[in-house]
Amino acid sequence: MESKYLNNLPNTPTFRAMGIIVAIGIVFGDIGTSPLYVMKAVMNALPHNRPDYIIGAVSCVIWTLTLQTSIKYVLITLRADNHGEGGILSLFAIIRRKYRWAYIIAAVGAATLLADGVITPSITVISAIEGLTNVYPSTPVVIVAVGVIIILFAMQPFGTASLGRYFGPIMLIWFILLGTFGLVQFTEYLPIAKAFNPYYAFIFLKSSPQILIILGAIFLCTTGAEALYSDLGHCGLHNIRASWIFVKITLILNYLGQGAWAITHADTIVPNINPFFEIIPFWLYIPGVIMATLAAIIASQSLISGSFTVISEAISLGLWPNIRIKYPTDLKGQMFIPSINYLLMILCIMTVYIFRSSSNMEAAYGLSITITMLMTTILLFLYMRMKGVKLWRSIPITLCFLIIESGFLIANSFKFSHGGFITILIAGILFLMMYIWFNGHSIKNHCVTYEKVAPIIPILNQLSLDTQVPKYTTHLIYVTRAKYKTDIESKIVYSLINKQPKRADTYWFVYLRRSDDPYKFKYDITTFVKGKIFRVDIKLGFKLGFHVDDYLRKIADVMEHKGEVDMLSRYPSLRQSHIRGDFRYVVVERIMRNSFSLPFYKKAILSIYSTIKRFTTSDAQILDLDPSNVTVELAPLVRKEA
Repeated sequence: MESKYLNNLPNTPTFRAMGIIVAIGIVFGDIGTSPLYVMKAVMNALPHNRPDYIIGAVSCVIWTLTLQTSIKYVLITLRADNHGEGGILSLFAIIRRKYRWAYIIAAVGAATLLADGVITPSITVISAIEGLTNVYPSTPVVIVAVGVIIILFAMQPFGTASLGRYFGPIMLIWFILLGTFGLVQFTEYLPIAKAFNPYYAFIFLKSSPQILIILGAIFLCTTGAEALYSDLGHCGLHNIRASWIFVKITLILNYLGQGAWAITHADTIVPNINPFFEIIPFWLYIPGVIMATLAAIIASQSLISGSFTVISEAISLGLWPNIRIKYPTDLKGQMFIPSINYLLMILCIMTVYIFRSSSNMEAAYGLSITITMLMTTILLFLYMRMKGVKLWRSIPITLCFLIIESGFLIANSFKFSHGGFITILIAGILFLMMYIWFNGHSIKNHCVTYEKVAPIIPILNQLSLDTQVPKYTTHLIYVTRAKYKTDIESKIVYSLINKQPKRADTYWFVYLRRSDDPYKFKYDITTFVKGKIFRVDIKLGFKLGFHVDDYLRKIADVMEHKGEVDMLSRYPSLRQSHIRGDFRYVVVERIMRNSFSLPFYKKAILSIYSTIKRFTTSDAQILDLDPSNVTVELAPLVRKEA
């Protein structure tokens, strides 16, 4: 039975001018602010400011954008959508039933993507603020950048619905300025157009003595490609593809313009000079810096929102503890995760204070996101295999991108000792959390024992009529893990009958199952005893939360309307006033005792899992139950006999 009350599910993005503008504002913030620091990093890495070197470097940027962003992500990866949703975890959700072991690849990719979300806002904001030093040399860049970051994260609890409508127009203006500034400089040195020829990129890389350092700098131009894939569900495939044509043109024009400026001003270039700010006309300089700052804030907002989405999906896929999620507005997909928000804020502030300049951050930036791209490539190969794509097609595609990304990974690995270890350390901690949570939950589930439900039903029916047993509640609900309707957990039977007989007028057993469809909601009702004992199987998309109390009450309302259940209180004094009966959830949490026998490796994982769970969430919180209506009981874990 399809739910008719979940009216807040997303609509398919429409392909129209407004959709394209929204895509420009949401999707391309990260990659659209790359010109703030890419050519600066490339210039610092070049051994000489000779025209052939600069043309070759710009050619590398153009073809990196073409191969990685245009071909891999826009043309190929965006087609691997999960009912319109994208991102590395959505990709894993498609293939996880066939390739369950791929959770390791997905966890590595998600962890490195989140780690990238720490340094991206930092380098983007500080690069924009540094532009002020050309006019106001005494600008306290670090203090101003930290102030902007604090304000940005402080806004998150209130949602960005009111500001979000301006993101598209602001970024549209930003890209127009990028293209215009670049075009003006491009006309000053037309031979820079040779950069469109990949031959110059090949010769440049072949002859450059610092090829690995330069590749690490060039890779920065495509770091927003993974975020582009993650935002597929917000904007739609056609809107992203259409807007990318415009965005790519403006980006290439700007890189050409910066390259042309570098060639025509080769004698005046000093270390750490930023060609981006040099190509802005003097009379537009302050507005240009303001627009750069606004674009940096929007790009950072996209990364923060993306981090919330990744954590939310990781929770649903069993890769992360079920931490508290808030929904500050009614806008689809907008959420706020307090713990992640303030953790990111602290890490971003620390990053700014540690590195203190965009030049220092460039030395650390790009390493973690390269790993994310590699993981996406591997998952994409598994996706193609699952979809039946012939090996003669899937293997060359995969090898092509593995070779390119492995080259970038080797190049970026030289950044490890220059600060890249920070993002790898963060990613490593996040991956360890995901690995322990996923496997700890799996080990715990393997310790669940089941009984047949058929012999229990008559006992419950008689118990509900036994007035000598004190009445526990009107509606008694257990959330069961029994996959089959014929089974029930032994711990639930023990709680219902043996530990303390619980008399109720109505018994509910609710089974929750995750669907690979992100927003699917279906439920099926099995009636064991008419009007008295039910099992409700709810199938939830992996982007929907476990709001069990809300779901069950609304399902019960539908059943009451059909005459399948009586929701009124059974006490005559309350019933005559049409007072509804009370609900009571019983949550049986399983705990590990010292006598619990498991191999050391599994016992260690389960012990750490239990510690994390104790400090992050409880089963009642996971299910989003009203604490005033929940009774928590403890039961020991019992290892199944082989």
